[in-house]
Amino acid sequence: MVGDVLADRYELEELVGTGGMSSVYKAHDRLLDRTVALKVLHQQYSSDDDYVERFRREARSVATLTHPNIVTVIDRGEHGDRQFIVFEYVDGDNLKRMIERRGPAPVETALELGIQMARALAFAHQNGLVHRDVKPQNVLLNGDGQAKVTDFGIARSLDVQHGMTQTGTVLGTSDYIAPEQAQGQRVDEQTDVYSLGVVLYELLTSHVPFPGENFVAVAMRHINEEPPSVLDERPDVSPRVDAAIRKAMAKRSEDRFASMDELVYELEGCLADLDGDTQGTQVLGAPIAPPRRKRKQKQQRGAGPPPPARGTRHRPSVSPWPIITAVAVIIAIGAVIAVVLLRQSGVHFPGTGGKHPSGGGASTTSVHLRALQAFDPFGDGHEHDEDVPKATDGQAGTFWETEHYHDHPSLNKAGVGLILDAGSAVQLHQLGIATATPGFTAEIKASNSPTSFPTVVAGSQTVTGQARFQITGTGKYRYYLIWITRLGSGYDNAEINEVDAG
Repeated sequence: MVGDVLADRYELEELVGTGGMSSVYKAHDRLLDRTVALKVLHQQYSSDDDYVERFRREARSVATLTHPNIVTVIDRGEHGDRQFIVFEYVDGDNLKRMIERRGPAPVETALELGIQMARALAFAHQNGLVHRDVKPQNVLLNGDGQAKVTDFGIARSLDVQHGMTQTGTVLGTSDYIAPEQAQGQRVDEQTDVYSLGVVLYELLTSHVPFPGENFVAVAMRHINEEPPSVLDERPDVSPRVDAAIRKAMAKRSEDRFASMDELVYELEGCLADLDGDTQGTQVLGAPIAPPRRKRKQKQQRGAGPPPPARGTRHRPSVSPWPIITAVAVIIAIGAVIAVVLLRQSGVHFPGTGGKHPSGGGASTTSVHLRALQAFDPFGDGHEHDEDVPKATDGQAGTFWETEHYHDHPSLNKAGVGLILDAGSAVQLHQLGIATATPGFTAEIKASNSPTSFPTVVAGSQTVTGQARFQITGTGKYRYYLIWITRLGSGYDNAEINEVDAG
């Protein structure tokens, strides 16, 4: 109860939520003097070994999920016979209360939140965890409006109001339950895709697609009825957005997006359409997302020859064009030499800030960008993080690089990138890149949040040894993303030696 101190450390300050199996409290961590959230298993389940083990398993599973859109597990413990899990405290409403308070969300807001939720779930799927209870009550919004998914892997009460299979295993809340889940069949990542489609529908309309008086009535509608069209209530929603939601909510799992990554890819395309940027987006009726990606190949013991040493490049194992590859290597070396010479001569590469390229006194204001972090929403979230600062250290001989992809030049995923921090919201006019792995394809995206990049400000182009992207629009953004979508011929990675902007 409020006022209790658990494990001589966590003082319960306020009950913030309760469910069939557990209650969540705002608490004070006396040891580290910080606010945390505690999920406490209800007393009646403390003597049930199955429930206790599920509760512990949730803590172990979610502790492996380090992602900006997933609530972080800090600790797990016991107080007497009471089990509890300690989470980061998110000071804000859950998504359900926001919908109830504000009504239908603007299309852009709904898409941005959908992308954040989908990225979190995609990351969980990559780590072998299916949420099974995706709903707006399980999405917390911090003070910046960032979405954080919570409540992974915990069973709900056996009350029929919350839904259960005939075996007695609770699988989700009826308003968001997938047809296969309602029938007690196997659940997988497509199950979460369906539930997220329902959440997106509710975000845009402020009500669920299949209301009903009880679990059985709602579940039967999910099983038998086709999803309604958002366009019936929101004519301002594009047909593409409506089609994406209906595809996510397809009755047969094989008719949905093949993965949560594919749903992210399509929602990003829908968001780009809102900004009037249709470059590179798919047309309805064409394939709506890239093929299911393969994981990055990282060397394992006994798994074949080792990858190339850091800083080295090589041709594909079978290449019909060895002369072209050799020329590419020569160009790469020349690019590094050119950048070094430019730096030594005092020329500010490659933007217009600093000394004028002609050597005269003309100059413009230069924006200093700092490489903040790698951006790998479709992978494991990491791409040589330790080398990120080298992209903006002023040394042309150092670099940040992607992982080595054996399926080059394709990444087998939508892309990977490097986030740049301008320190404050600024309007860039151009962004330059120096690389020793020329030929990769990239575009520039921008945002005022380092976790989501809905706006393309410079279209896709091939990055040569020295490339300059012209930034379009008049928006001011703090964060800019170099989004790499394809590797250069003869390279299984991409390097960024130096970045500059004006």
